[in-house]
Amino acid sequence: MVDSLNPFVVSGKIPPEYFCDRVEEAAQLEKSLRNQLNVVLTSARRMGKTSLVDFVFDKPEISENYITIVVDILHTTTFREFIMALGAAVFENVATRSKKLRKQFVTLLKSLSASFGYDPILNVPTFDIRLGDLQNPEFTMGEIFSYLESVDKRCLVVIDEFQQITYYPEKNVEALLRTHIQKLKNANFVFSGSKRRLMDEMFFSSKRPFYQSAKNLPLEPIDKGIYLDFAMSNFKNANKNITEEAFSHVYDTFWGVTFYIQRIMKDAFAETKADDTCDLNLVKNLIEDYIDENDSRLREQLSYISESQKELLYAIHSEGQVQSITSAEFNKKHRLRSPSSTQSAALKLLEYDLITRKEKIYSLSDPLLKLWLDRKIV
Repeated sequence: MVDSLNPFVVSGKIPPEYFCDRVEEAAQLEKSLRNQLNVVLTSARRMGKTSLVDFVFDKPEISENYITIVVDILHTTTFREFIMALGAAVFENVATRSKKLRKQFVTLLKSLSASFGYDPILNVPTFDIRLGDLQNPEFTMGEIFSYLESVDKRCLVVIDEFQQITYYPEKNVEALLRTHIQKLKNANFVFSGSKRRLMDEMFFSSKRPFYQSAKNLPLEPIDKGIYLDFAMSNFKNANKNITEEAFSHVYDTFWGVTFYIQRIMKDAFAETKADDTCDLNLVKNLIEDYIDENDSRLREQLSYISESQKELLYAIHSEGQVQSITSAEFNKKHRLRSPSSTQSAALKLLEYDLITRKEKIYSLSDPLLKLWLDRKIV
């Protein structure tokens, strides 16, 4: 006997019937792309940006009329690695559609022509490129974009965690990309990012190359009432129940962050038998189990930061929200070393995405980290 699908999906593409809300955001994203606009898509991590893009790209109006390409660059640390990831994604999503497009890809990427592999069984070239093969990344990028211009359908390119390019040692990456992208006539881009401060600086500062080059589409938490109806409906469809109190506790505990809510709801759904009810006690136990599950990961995450950074992290955790981290009062209260040291530590914690700053107020970025620290710091 095969178990029925758990409606609270936490990995892979979400079937449309199990996709919660985002009606307005999905409509805006689809409309913008069909109107040949670039989009900057921002939210905190685990809020559902990738799932939203997948949901829109799977719509027949998009999937039947466009070629969609997703490039995740979170792992990249140099411009050369960026071009490697871009080239691999274009090859996989575009060139593999036909022998003609494969041949076209190899022909247009002259800078890499000697580096392509070959599949003797299928009689086609393969993307067997290594970083060392990229001798002139800027030139190769131009060739990749020229290839996108040559294909028979309009291309929609998502660059996930786009703010990563600001950490590259090369200082002109933003200008290079902007120069090439603004010339494209057969492609539009979604610049997706989870560090809003960096993304806002990139796209809304008049001093930056991407200034006002894309429509802004921020993702906020799904409305609590809508999410509650979604959860209750899915429990009811399986002859199960969940109390409003239980769902509200999960939603509030995880600050409305989609991934965490989905994960606890997934576990709650699995633990609740037919004709039974998921109550507050069950979800509290599941949350405790989830904190235990992530204990080693969170310990390791904090092992990479300095003592002064830990001290500031713990101080912000203690306060919940802090408006002036360099004030004498805050530094004295939490026995921090000095305002200048605190400022330096804050910049690193922001870079590591352990804290966030919104409207000059600092707080922890991750509700799970907050729960874990609640246990460790008394």
